[in-house]
Amino acid sequence: MHYAVNVDYTINMSGRPSGEAATPWISAEDAARQLGVARATLYAYVSRGMVRSERGPGPSRARRYASEDIERLRRRVEERREPDKAAARALRWGVPVLESTITLIANDRLYYRGHDAVELARSRSVAEVAALIWTGQLDAPLAARGRLALRAPSGRNGPFIPRAQCMLAAAAARDAAAMDLRPEAVPSTGWRILDLLTQAATGSGGSDSAVEDRLATGWRVPRLGREILRAALILCADHELSVSAFTARCVASAGANPYDVVIASLSALAGTKHGGATVRAGWLLASLQQERSVRAALVERMRRGETIAGFGHPLYPSGDPRARAVLELLRERYRASAELRTALRVADVARSILHQEPNLDFALATLERVLGLPPASGLAVFAVGRSLGWIGHAIEQYATGQLIRPRAKYVGPVPTLG
Repeated sequence: MHYAVNVDYTINMSGRPSGEAATPWISAEDAARQLGVARATLYAYVSRGMVRSERGPGPSRARRYASEDIERLRRRVEERREPDKAAARALRWGVPVLESTITLIANDRLYYRGHDAVELARSRSVAEVAALIWTGQLDAPLAARGRLALRAPSGRNGPFIPRAQCMLAAAAARDAAAMDLRPEAVPSTGWRILDLLTQAATGSGGSDSAVEDRLATGWRVPRLGREILRAALILCADHELSVSAFTARCVASAGANPYDVVIASLSALAGTKHGGATVRAGWLLASLQQERSVRAALVERMRRGETIAGFGHPLYPSGDPRARAVLELLRERYRASAELRTALRVADVARSILHQEPNLDFALATLERVLGLPPASGLAVFAVGRSLGWIGHAIEQYATGQLIRPRAKYVGPVPTLG
């Protein structure tokens, strides 16, 4: 039952603790309150370049302050005062816990080794971006790309991730070179892994064609959509220390081979709070296809306590640039698509209710429907693209030779110590 009501909900689904800023700019009063300092101290931070500020809109033109900078300062103070609390929060959108040269997320933009990911998505191939992430150079040859002679599981009826994991496990047992964990050797194994993931996604055999072309051919994507598919793969390539990338680094730190790294990362990606949100966003779009009132349908879901998958991201207060890029490409080339019109209508309504922009999950779900891909292929695009980052993180971790082994703060029953 749907209710034709006009309710404007404001919901913080960003993952921030209550009371933190959900907008990129805040007032001087709010900034000083969050830092627990006088305004004069805030102004001193600005003069030292520690906090960005700008003139705000409206007649008053009052200055406003970057919430990202305020939050960083607040956490720095917290780390000094309560190190235990800071350590716990480091695993929840907190302070950086590992060094990496792969990905930077800053000012609502995404960079791979200093290159804007959106620009790479519009101008480079998957192989070039793989070379960039794995070696640091766009034009580095991925030597010995040779694939393993494995037959992909017949058909595409089962879920992609278990299918891919089975293929990777079988390949690991046969690939003697997989245990060569030197940084110069792992890219060759990485390319064989990428080949197998592509086979698992399409149900076809191996090929020397580009990954993006093989996926497009296997999924019968028309020429109009092939460039968008390539761009989406590149935009999925890495996202700093996502849960699957952190999994990759932990497994690699134990000395496991790259196949095992990707198998474990796929398990993390399958979770409903990670790549599984792409599938949930697809279900949302499918369920709203025939609704007369998208707004009423979304409000009803919220009344039932359901989350609306595909919107908002804690690292992008002004909107996910990956989603924006994919949706822009779809608008450029599929302007007449009924599926795209539905998705954009859902995005507009959700934006007015949640005050959040579409994220990558929503964009991949939209891509899947507009291009007519097999069900849940958005998740396969995510996995094939993200494998570039997983392998890149493994290469970095192998090079350190360090085991990732944090300590737990015990809070259980206190034993009798004699």
